[in-house]
Amino acid sequence: MSRLLLATTNVGKQREFARLLGEVSESIVTPQQLGLHLDVPEPHDSYAENASAKAVAYCHASGVATLADDSGIEVAALDWGPGVRSARFGQTGGDPDQLLEAVAGEEDRRARMVCWLALAVPGSGPDGTPRAPRVELFSGVVEGALATERRGQGGFGYDPIFLLPSGVTTAELPESEKDAVSHRGRAVAHALPRLRQLLAGPAAAGDHA
Repeated sequence: MSRLLLATTNVGKQREFARLLGEVSESIVTPQQLGLHLDVPEPHDSYAENASAKAVAYCHASGVATLADDSGIEVAALDWGPGVRSARFGQTGGDPDQLLEAVAGEEDRRARMVCWLALAVPGSGPDGTPRAPRVELFSGVVEGALATERRGQGGFGYDPIFLLPSGVTTAELPESEKDAVSHRGRAVAHALPRLRQLLAGPAAAGDHA
């Protein structure tokens, strides 16, 4: 069976992707398992470009089809930031408490969580010469609002402060319920048909070329 490398060393993300990709989870490998230690810059202004850069770098290093994500929270009161800089927001980076402080007193609490996935597939020319990986993109968005304080013990990142329209944060949901509605869950749902095809074998993957 073909393998799929997750281009992240974030343990929380790895666990979430393992659940979301459950039906193909036997094919998943992590950078730690392959002994990869990459520091891929994320200087771009779009999730798609950052995810693509990570996917291509890990694909080049491993020779394995690679799935990378770039995700963020966008807040109306911050002109829909921090967006692609969510993981670096605040002094300590990616701190929900600092984000709450930044919008303290704001009446407009609208927010959304965004995820873009990049799938990099190794390629070769007719004579077998390696060529640049082909990148395919998938996305997912969930609309909501910011809570006024942390709520819930589940999830990671900004989950404790992101309110769904139902009035609960994603950190208050059981994992199965969160996966069904989260930005990352929606992006993976869009990607799964392609991943099934890719991991079925070389012939099926070639049909998509």
